Amino acid sequence: MKKNIFIEKLIQKPIEQQEIEIVERKGIGHPDSISDGIAESVSRALCNAYIEQFGEIMHHNTDEVQITAGESDPVFGGGDIIKPMDILLTGRGIAEFHNEKNGKLEIKKMGLDRIAIAAAKEYLRENIINLDVETATVVECKIGHGSGDLTDVFKRKGEAPSSNDTSFGVGYAPFSETENIVLATENLLNSLDFKKKYPQVGEDIKVMGLRDDNHIVLTVASAMVSKYVNDLDHYIDVKAKVHDEVQKLAEKYTERNVEVYINTADVHDPENPSVYLTVTGTSAEMGDDGSVGRGNRANGLITPNRPMSMEATSGKNPINHVGKIYNLLSNKIANNITEEVEGVKQVHIMLLSQIGKPINLPKAASVQMILENGYQIENVNKQVEEVTDYWLENITSITDMLVAGKIRTF
Repeated sequence: MKKNIFIEKLIQKPIEQQEIEIVERKGIGHPDSISDGIAESVSRALCNAYIEQFGEIMHHNTDEVQITAGESDPVFGGGDIIKPMDILLTGRGIAEFHNEKNGKLEIKKMGLDRIAIAAAKEYLRENIINLDVETATVVECKIGHGSGDLTDVFKRKGEAPSSNDTSFGVGYAPFSETENIVLATENLLNSLDFKKKYPQVGEDIKVMGLRDDNHIVLTVASAMVSKYVNDLDHYIDVKAKVHDEVQKLAEKYTERNVEVYINTADVHDPENPSVYLTVTGTSAEMGDDGSVGRGNRANGLITPNRPMSMEATSGKNPINHVGKIYNLLSNKIANNITEEVEGVKQVHIMLLSQIGKPINLPKAASVQMILENGYQIENVNKQVEEVTDYWLENITSITDMLVAGKIRTF
C-alpha cells in the first residue's frame, strides 16, 4: 500500500557550515529529566504488568509527572534534607480488564497505583544514587482511567495499530560535532566509572554548547554532592578535574578550539562562598521543579538549529501514540539513511499521522536531504525510499524496543 513518501532536496546550509549553533542536554538528574525518566519507567512497568496479567498491553499514558522541589541544607562534608520533594504521577491507565468467556463476563483487576509507585521509586534508586527515596521523596499516584473513545481506537484490530491522534514526529541525522560533544559530555559525567572516580559529582548536570564558527564553548552546570566535598579548596579542585576531563573528551570529537566552563555562578570567596552543593546530587531537593517534556527531545538533545517537535515522548503509550512513536521512528529512519545511503550529507525526516488510520501508513513521510557534491536526488531516491518504507513496515519494532527499555526517549 502507498506510504506517501515524499523525497526532496533540502535548501539550506549544512549544520557544520552555519555560523552559530546552540545545543543543550539536561542530564538524568535534572528535575525535568527525572520526570521524563519516571514517566517512561512507569509506562514500561505497566506494559509488562499488562502483558503478564491481561495478555496484551492496555491503553495508558503516564506522561504527566510533576516534581515539586523540596528543601535542603547542604554543607561541606554533610548536609540534610529539610523537606522531601513531592513527585506526582498522573495520566490515564486501565486498571481492570473485561473479558467475556463462556457467556460470562470476567473482570480482572490490577494494582495500577502500586505498580506505578514502585516503578518510580526503583527508577530513582537506580539513577540518583545519593537520594534516599523513602525519606527524601513523597511519591503520590493519581493516575485515572482512560476515556472510552481513545480506548476503542487503541483496541481496533488490524495489521498495524490505529493512530491515536493527528500528530507529527521529526528526526534528523547525522549529529554535528557540537551535538556529539554535548551528549558525550553528559554521558561521561553520569557514567558509573566517572562516579567511582569522582563521587562528588551528582547526576544533575546540564551541558550547553555554543559553536561560534570554529570556536566551541561548553558551559556545564554540575551539582556536587556535599558529603563528599570536604571544603572550598576540595570543591575547587574537583571542579578543575571535571574541567580537564570534559576538555579532553571534547578534543576527541573535533579539531575546533574548545573552551570549557564549569559552574560559572560560583563565588569562591573563602569568607562567604556560594557554590553548587547539593545533598543528593539533584537540584530537585531545593527549589528546582520538574515536568515531563520540558527538557530533551526524543534524541536526547535540545537543538534550536534543527527541526524539533514540542511533543513529550516519555510516558506515552508505545502502541499507537504517534507523538511518541513517530519522533523515535523519524530518528531511526534518518540515522539509517545516513549510514546506508552513499551521498547523503544531512537528512531531515517528518512523519504526519491521521487519527484512526494505521500508524504504518502516514499521511505524509517527508524526507529532505542535503547531498554531497556530485550527487543528485535521482542517485539516492530509490535507496532512501526503501529505507523509509522498511521502517514504516516494521514500525512495531519501536514498541518492542520501548517495552524492553532499549531505546532512548529523552
